[in-house]
Amino acid sequence: MTLIKSISGIRGTIGGAVGDNLTPVDAVKFASAYGSWLKNETNKEHPKVVVGRDARISGLMIQQLVMNSLVGLGIDIIDLGLSTTPTVEVAVPLEKADGGIILTASHNPKQWNALKLLNDKGEFLNAENGKKILEIAENDAYIFSEVDDLGSITINNTYIDKHIEEVLQLPLVNAELVKNAGFKVVVDAVNSTGGIAVPGLLKKMGVTVVELYCEPTGHFPHNPEPLAAHLTDLSALVVKEKADLGLTVDPDVDRLAFMSEDGSMFGEEYTLVACADFVLGKNPGNTVSNLSSSRALRDITEKHKGSYEASAVGEVNVVEKMKTNNAVIGGEGNGGIIYPELHYGRDSLVGIALFLTHLAEKKCTVSELRNSYPSYFMSKNKIQLTPDLNVDEILEGFHNKHKTEEVTTIDGVKVDFENSWVHLRKSNTEPIIRIYTEALSQQEADDLAASTITTLKDIAGM
Repeated sequence: MTLIKSISGIRGTIGGAVGDNLTPVDAVKFASAYGSWLKNETNKEHPKVVVGRDARISGLMIQQLVMNSLVGLGIDIIDLGLSTTPTVEVAVPLEKADGGIILTASHNPKQWNALKLLNDKGEFLNAENGKKILEIAENDAYIFSEVDDLGSITINNTYIDKHIEEVLQLPLVNAELVKNAGFKVVVDAVNSTGGIAVPGLLKKMGVTVVELYCEPTGHFPHNPEPLAAHLTDLSALVVKEKADLGLTVDPDVDRLAFMSEDGSMFGEEYTLVACADFVLGKNPGNTVSNLSSSRALRDITEKHKGSYEASAVGEVNVVEKMKTNNAVIGGEGNGGIIYPELHYGRDSLVGIALFLTHLAEKKCTVSELRNSYPSYFMSKNKIQLTPDLNVDEILEGFHNKHKTEEVTTIDGVKVDFENSWVHLRKSNTEPIIRIYTEALSQQEADDLAASTITTLKDIAGM
C-alpha cells in the first residue's frame, strides 16, 4: 500500500494506516493544505473551488471529505459530482473559480485515488505552488473558519454537457461532416465517467455508438491503462460489429487511444500525431510534446512548416513550453491532446472531435490514416540500481559517452541519433533509471535499449 506526496497532488491506495495510504485523515489534511494555500494566494475569505471526481468506488467518500474540509476553511464549492479531468479544467474559468480539484488516480487500478490540484485558469499547479502546499500539510498550518464563516456547497451536474458543447463549438470541429460520414464507433470507457462523456459527444456528432464498459460503476473490467494488452475485448468487438474504429479513454478521460477497423491499435503515440496533422493543416504553427514522445510529431510539424519543441516530462512542463512557443497544439505520447483553443489541459473529448473530423475529411479508413504517417517503434525499459550508486553520476557518464551527438539534459539525458533516440530518466522514489527508446523498427528499438542497459552497467561497474 502506498501514499505518494508530490508537487502535483497526493495519490495513494485506499485503506490502511494514516500517512502510509490515502486514508480519510490524509484526504482531509491535504485538502486543507490546498485550501489554506488558496486563501493565502487569493486573499479572499470565501474563495470558490470546483470539485469533480471519476467513478472510482472510493470517489464519493473522498469527495465528501475534501469538500467539507474546504467548507471548514470558508471556501465555497461547486460540486460537479461525476466528471472528467478536462471537464473540471473547463469549468474552473467558466465558473470564475479560484481553483479546482479532480479526484482521480488516472490510469491506476481501482484501489488507488488521488487529489489533482488546479489554479484559477483550470491548469495544474506549478512546482513552486505545489511545494508550498506540501509545506503547509507537513506543518499542519491551517486555521479553520468559525461557524458564521463556513463555506457552502452548490451542486452543478451540467458540466459534462457544457464541456461537450464547448468542444462542438470549436471552429475546426465539423459535426455535420462527421454525421454525414456515418461512422460506427465502439467505446471502451472502463466503467468510469468516460462512459457518460464520450457517448454523449459522439451522439451529438451523429455517430453510431456501440458501448463497452460504459457504466460508471468504478469496477474496472480490466487494467485501466489504455494499452493494447488490456484492450482485447475492444479489439474483438470492433471486428464483430464491423465498426469503423474503436476508442478507449482512461478513468478520468485525459488519455485517448484509437483502434483501427481491423482491431489493431492505432497507437497511443499517434493520437497526438493525427490530431496535430489535422490542426496544422488548417492552422499552421508550432507544436510541443515531452521528451519521451514519438519523433513522428516533429516530422508532421515540419511537414506543415512549423517548429517542434520538446519539454520535460509532465503536463505542467508541456503547457509551459506550449505557452512560450505559442504552440497551436501539443500534448504527450500517452494519448494526451492539449488544444489551447479550448484550454491548456489534456482532453480526450477534444481529441475525439478533431480526429473524427480529420477522418471524415480524409474519407479513408483508420488503418489507411495510420499508414500515412511516419512509422516509429518504441521500447520502454528500466534498470534497477543498488541504493549506493549515484544515479546522477551514471547519467552524466552516459552523456559524456555521447557528447558528439545531439544531447538534451532538461529532464534526465536524451540522445538523438539520426534514425533513433534514447531517453534516460531517474526515478524520484527508488534507485531506477527508466529507459525509453525509439527507432524505425521494433527490433532496432529493443536493440538500442539493450545496448543502453549494457553501457549503463559498464558505467556503474555492475
